[in-house]
Amino acid sequence: MGGTDESIGETERADAVARQFVQARRDGLALHDFPGAIPPTLSDAYRIQDAAIRHWPDRIIGWKVGYIAPELRETAGDERLVGPIFAGQLQLAEPGVSVDFPVFAGGFAAVEAELAFRLGVDAPAGKIQWTPGEAAALVADLHIGIETAGSPLATINELGPRVVVSDFGNNAGMLLGPKIPDWRDARTPLLGCASFIDGHKVGEGSVETLAGGPLIALALALSRCARNGRPLRAGQLVTTGAVTGIHDIVAGQSATVDFGVYGSLCCRAVDARDYMRARGVPA
Repeated sequence: MGGTDESIGETERADAVARQFVQARRDGLALHDFPGAIPPTLSDAYRIQDAAIRHWPDRIIGWKVGYIAPELRETAGDERLVGPIFAGQLQLAEPGVSVDFPVFAGGFAAVEAELAFRLGVDAPAGKIQWTPGEAAALVADLHIGIETAGSPLATINELGPRVVVSDFGNNAGMLLGPKIPDWRDARTPLLGCASFIDGHKVGEGSVETLAGGPLIALALALSRCARNGRPLRAGQLVTTGAVTGIHDIVAGQSATVDFGVYGSLCCRAVDARDYMRARGVPA
């Protein structure tokens, strides 16, 4: 059964925006402006994200969660947003071993120290409201990691959460580090970490308790993804927010995140076009 003219128009507009973001990402090129009208609501932004997911030639292996500043939230709206992480953008990272990751020249790129949950079981079908305690029951493992945030649009964060949601939540990859052993029984604080760009400290922070932030983020991801028709599945990863902040980076720079007793993860930003050519990805 066909939709109304209005709903068909909204779908076509969302698809047009999504196609331009997807093409820019596949080409490793920057966008000078948001490709169309900025969506008026988060629901409209997730419609664009969903269209982009359909056009992206890869499977989802997890989700990033990002914080929405109070002044930018919709009335009674979400405190956090989600964006997909794709299989081809996941890299395993060993402490002390540098990993290259792609950035869009002229676009936006940043590194973020993260904790990442790996689910052990599927979320029950139809459940769209989650508490942190309920979310914790689904978790198999907790890892240290780095989100490589990125978008072809340099102003993505300046334009606000609806634009961030539209372009995969401003995610361009995930560097997954080792598991945190016995994380359920870890003492407070769970960890402290510091981030460095080219050897200069750019941020530091700590995670006092999982219930004080990471599990809230996981519960939001479970709720939002279920409402979007993509309930979380066993094996999927969920990153839970930038522990030390969002740290801009450009091609040629290196970053290190020191997770203390859990080790340090290292990475180097590489122009996305060079990165794809080095891996034989056709232009």
